[in-house]
Amino acid sequence: MGDERVKAEALQILGLFQVLPRLVVFDLDYTLWPFYCECRSKRESPSLFRHAKGIMCALKEKGVDMAIASRSPTPDIARVFIDKLELQPMFVAQEIFSSWTHKTEHFQKIQRKTGVPYKSMLFFDDEDRNIETISKMGVTCVLVDNGVNLDMFKLGLSNFATTAATADDAAAAAPQDK
Repeated sequence: MGDERVKAEALQILGLFQVLPRLVVFDLDYTLWPFYCECRSKRESPSLFRHAKGIMCALKEKGVDMAIASRSPTPDIARVFIDKLELQPMFVAQEIFSSWTHKTEHFQKIQRKTGVPYKSMLFFDDEDRNIETISKMGVTCVLVDNGVNLDMFKLGLSNFATTAATADDAAAAAPQDK
Protein backbone atom coordinates (compact mmCIF):
# COMPACT_ATOMS: atom_id res chain seq x y z
CA MET A 1 0.00 0.00 0.00
CA GLY A 2 1.52 3.34 -1.05
CA ASP A 3 1.97 6.33 1.26
CA GLU A 4 -1.03 8.18 -0.22
CA ARG A 5 -3.36 5.20 0.23
CA VAL A 6 -2.14 4.70 3.79
CA LYS A 7 -2.60 8.43 4.46
CA ALA A 8 -6.18 8.28 3.10
CA GLU A 9 -6.98 5.28 5.29
CA ALA A 10 -5.33 6.91 8.31
CA LEU A 11 -7.43 10.05 7.72
CA GLN A 12 -10.56 7.87 7.66
CA ILE A 13 -9.49 6.28 10.95
CA LEU A 14 -8.86 9.72 12.48
CA GLY A 15 -12.37 10.73 11.39
CA LEU A 16 -13.88 7.95 13.52
CA PHE A 17 -12.86 9.65 16.75
CA GLN A 18 -14.27 12.83 18.30
CA VAL A 19 -11.34 13.18 20.68
CA LEU A 20 -7.80 13.10 19.31
CA PRO A 21 -4.50 13.32 21.14
CA ARG A 22 -2.78 16.70 21.05
CA LEU A 23 0.58 14.99 20.61
CA VAL A 24 1.55 11.60 19.17
CA VAL A 25 5.01 10.39 20.22
CA PHE A 26 6.92 7.72 18.32
CA ASP A 27 9.92 5.63 19.20
CA LEU A 28 12.29 5.14 16.25
CA ASP A 29 13.97 1.70 16.26
CA TYR A 30 11.49 -1.08 15.42
CA THR A 31 8.59 1.39 15.68
CA LEU A 32 9.05 3.80 12.75
CA TRP A 33 11.85 1.87 11.05
CA PRO A 34 12.83 -1.82 11.02
CA PHE A 35 16.34 -1.67 12.51
CA TYR A 36 18.52 -0.38 15.34
CA CYS A 37 20.41 2.79 14.42
CA GLU A 38 23.55 1.56 16.17
CA CYS A 39 23.72 -1.33 13.70
CA ARG A 40 23.73 1.00 10.70
CA SER A 41 26.02 3.52 9.06
CA LYS A 42 25.20 7.15 8.24
CA ARG A 43 26.00 6.36 4.59
CA GLU A 44 23.09 3.90 4.29
CA SER A 45 19.67 4.69 2.89
CA PRO A 46 17.12 4.02 5.64
CA SER A 47 13.53 2.95 5.13
CA LEU A 48 10.39 3.17 7.26
CA PHE A 49 7.84 0.52 8.10
CA ARG A 50 5.39 0.65 5.20
CA HIS A 51 2.51 2.43 6.99
CA ALA A 52 4.62 4.88 9.03
CA LYS A 53 4.91 7.76 6.54
CA GLY A 54 1.23 7.72 5.57
CA ILE A 55 0.16 7.74 9.23
CA MET A 56 2.47 10.66 10.00
CA CYS A 57 1.23 12.60 6.95
CA ALA A 58 -2.39 12.07 8.06
CA LEU A 59 -1.61 13.30 11.57
CA LYS A 60 0.14 16.35 10.14
CA GLU A 61 -2.83 17.12 7.87
CA LYS A 62 -5.22 16.84 10.84
CA GLY A 63 -3.07 19.25 12.85
CA VAL A 64 -1.96 16.69 15.42
CA ASP A 65 1.58 17.40 16.60
CA MET A 66 4.20 14.64 16.68
CA ALA A 67 7.40 14.02 18.60
CA ILE A 68 10.15 11.42 18.90
CA ALA A 69 11.30 9.69 22.09
CA SER A 70 14.24 7.39 21.38
CA ARG A 71 16.88 5.86 23.66
CA SER A 72 19.25 5.31 20.73
CA PRO A 73 22.93 5.25 21.72
CA THR A 74 23.67 6.74 18.27
CA PRO A 75 21.53 9.91 18.06
CA ASP A 76 23.79 11.23 15.28
CA ILE A 77 22.81 8.33 13.00
CA ALA A 78 19.14 8.66 13.97
CA ARG A 79 19.15 12.37 13.07
CA VAL A 80 20.88 11.71 9.73
CA PHE A 81 18.21 9.10 8.91
CA ILE A 82 15.40 11.49 9.90
CA ASP A 83 16.91 14.04 7.49
CA LYS A 84 17.38 11.47 4.70
CA LEU A 85 13.75 10.38 5.07
CA GLU A 86 12.66 14.07 5.04
CA LEU A 87 10.85 13.69 8.36
CA GLN A 88 12.41 16.70 10.10
CA PRO A 89 9.41 19.05 9.61
CA MET A 90 7.01 16.43 11.02
CA PHE A 91 8.16 16.73 14.63
CA VAL A 92 7.71 19.49 17.20
CA ALA A 93 10.18 17.77 19.54
CA GLN A 94 12.91 15.18 19.10
CA GLU A 95 14.37 13.64 22.25
CA ILE A 96 16.99 11.17 21.03
CA PHE A 97 19.54 10.16 23.64
CA SER A 98 20.75 7.09 25.48
CA SER A 99 19.13 6.67 28.88
CA TRP A 100 18.38 4.09 31.56
CA THR A 101 15.16 5.84 32.63
CA HIS A 102 12.84 3.99 30.21
CA LYS A 103 12.06 7.32 28.55
CA THR A 104 10.67 9.23 31.55
CA GLU A 105 13.33 11.90 31.00
CA HIS A 106 12.44 12.01 27.27
CA PHE A 107 8.78 12.64 28.09
CA GLN A 108 9.56 15.25 30.74
CA LYS A 109 11.57 17.18 28.15
CA ILE A 110 8.86 16.76 25.49
CA GLN A 111 6.21 17.96 27.95
CA ARG A 112 8.29 21.02 28.90
CA LYS A 113 8.95 21.88 25.24
CA THR A 114 5.38 21.44 24.03
CA GLY A 115 3.29 22.25 27.09
CA VAL A 116 1.06 19.27 26.23
CA PRO A 117 -0.14 17.41 29.34
CA TYR A 118 0.76 13.71 29.52
CA LYS A 119 -2.93 12.73 29.43
CA SER A 120 -3.19 14.41 26.01
CA MET A 121 -0.39 12.28 24.52
CA LEU A 122 -0.39 8.98 22.63
CA PHE A 123 2.84 6.94 22.48
CA PHE A 124 3.92 4.08 20.19
CA ASP A 125 6.92 1.92 21.16
CA ASP A 126 8.15 -1.64 20.64
CA GLU A 127 9.50 -2.18 24.17
CA ASP A 128 7.17 -3.28 26.95
CA ARG A 129 9.32 -1.69 29.68
CA ASN A 130 8.94 1.74 28.05
CA ILE A 131 5.18 1.28 27.64
CA GLU A 132 4.82 0.23 31.28
CA THR A 133 6.85 3.17 32.63
CA ILE A 134 5.36 5.89 30.41
CA SER A 135 1.76 4.75 30.92
CA LYS A 136 2.28 5.42 34.66
CA MET A 137 2.88 9.08 33.74
CA GLY A 138 -0.67 9.24 32.31
CA VAL A 139 0.28 8.82 28.62
CA THR A 140 -1.86 6.45 26.52
CA CYS A 141 0.62 3.87 25.22
CA VAL A 142 0.56 1.21 22.50
CA LEU A 143 3.02 -1.64 22.24
CA VAL A 144 3.80 -2.29 18.56
CA ASP A 145 4.99 -5.64 17.36
CA ASN A 146 6.10 -5.04 13.80
CA GLY A 147 6.29 -1.29 13.66
CA VAL A 148 3.49 1.23 13.68
CA ASN A 149 0.74 0.26 11.24
CA LEU A 150 -2.88 1.16 10.58
CA ASP A 151 -4.23 -1.47 13.01
CA MET A 152 -1.98 -0.24 15.84
CA PHE A 153 -2.83 3.35 14.93
CA LYS A 154 -6.57 2.64 15.22
CA LEU A 155 -6.02 0.75 18.51
CA GLY A 156 -4.04 3.69 19.91
CA LEU A 157 -6.69 6.23 18.95
CA SER A 158 -9.42 3.99 20.37
CA ASN A 159 -7.55 3.54 23.66
CA PHE A 160 -6.90 7.29 23.81
CA ALA A 161 -10.59 8.11 23.21
CA THR A 162 -11.66 5.60 25.90
CA THR A 163 -9.18 7.05 28.41
CA ALA A 164 -10.29 10.60 27.59
CA ALA A 165 -13.98 9.65 27.98
CA THR A 166 -13.27 7.96 31.32
CA ALA A 167 -11.43 11.07 32.53
CA ASP A 168 -14.33 13.29 31.38
CA ASP A 169 -16.84 11.02 33.18
CA ALA A 170 -14.77 11.18 36.38
CA ALA A 171 -14.55 14.97 36.15
CA ALA A 172 -18.29 15.25 35.55
CA ALA A 173 -19.04 12.95 38.52
CA ALA A 174 -16.73 14.85 40.90
CA PRO A 175 -18.48 17.25 43.27
CA GLN A 176 -18.16 20.84 42.10
CA ASP A 177 -16.62 23.43 44.39
CA LYS A 178 -18.89 26.40 44.97
